[in-house]
Amino acid sequence: MFEKLVEVLKNDPRKIVYTEGNDARILESAARLKAEGFLTPILIGNVDEVKAAAAKGGFDIEGLEILDPMTYEGMDEMVATMVELRKGKMSPEDCRANLMKGNYFGTMLVKMGKADCLLGGATYSTADTVRPALQLVKTKKGAHLVSSCFIMIRGEETLAMGDCAINIDYQDTVDKEGNVTFTAAQKLAEVAIETAKTAQVFGVDPKVAMLSYSTKGSGKGANVDLVRNATEEAKKLAPELKIDGEMQFDAAVSPVVGQLKFPGSPVAGYANTFIFPEIQSGNIGYKIAARLGGFAAYGPILQGLNAPINDLSRGCNAEEVYQMSIITAALK
Repeated sequence: MFEKLVEVLKNDPRKIVYTEGNDARILESAARLKAEGFLTPILIGNVDEVKAAAAKGGFDIEGLEILDPMTYEGMDEMVATMVELRKGKMSPEDCRANLMKGNYFGTMLVKMGKADCLLGGATYSTADTVRPALQLVKTKKGAHLVSSCFIMIRGEETLAMGDCAINIDYQDTVDKEGNVTFTAAQKLAEVAIETAKTAQVFGVDPKVAMLSYSTKGSGKGANVDLVRNATEEAKKLAPELKIDGEMQFDAAVSPVVGQLKFPGSPVAGYANTFIFPEIQSGNIGYKIAARLGGFAAYGPILQGLNAPINDLSRGCNAEEVYQMSIITAALK
């Protein structure tokens, strides 16, 4: 998989900004990318501190751009742009204070076209990576929420699983008058479609299973209704995709069980893209696949934003930073 993504980047050079430029794991990845030459890192932090950390770790970052929010020449322009983007929700002083932080500063570099993508979270929380992305880069046209996907790889087998990291559950969006403006089912349908698109980036021809404890009406309840309605919404929004549900996991992956429980479905028994009805089952599911099934998990890959911005686990290692850098840049 990574060889194909690297070829994409060799043919279309891109810049990735790291929000935590003095972290040893980030520096190791940046030095490796510099040596390989297909993706250009930008490091955020105090120049002397970043160089000292690199020297301590023996990482060659000579020639890489290091940007310090405290001394950045374009800060006044950046503040003005952020004030405009926040539309009166933040004062110029508040914007300047936030832009002194690597997560906001890096996100604005992407927003202003100074970088193509961003990777953060080595020390920041997921919320601290997603919040500035939502405020500044915002969701792409037609998107109503940010979701996530994990790409799961075992040998030659590649699967996609979403959403396992961002949306706790799905509730109707209601306006001040009490009118439903976007249903829970529409939200889950959007996650399914975005996950299918992400899967395609990684060479998967998506067969999307909308997972439940019920298969084709075998179970009842609000959770089953949500998945069934989301399946109908997804089919309307993306009729070109193979999407089916609701179905249990065994029906999704076993041809014998799938075609018995859901005869004629193009997905049942052959699914490679799995949509969970809420974060609890999704998070448990992908970790079972990783720990017991022997799949390597790559993600969470954020979906629905106007630019590729991704979050690292704070427990990540340098190899994971390097891999997520390639994934993030290839999503452009």
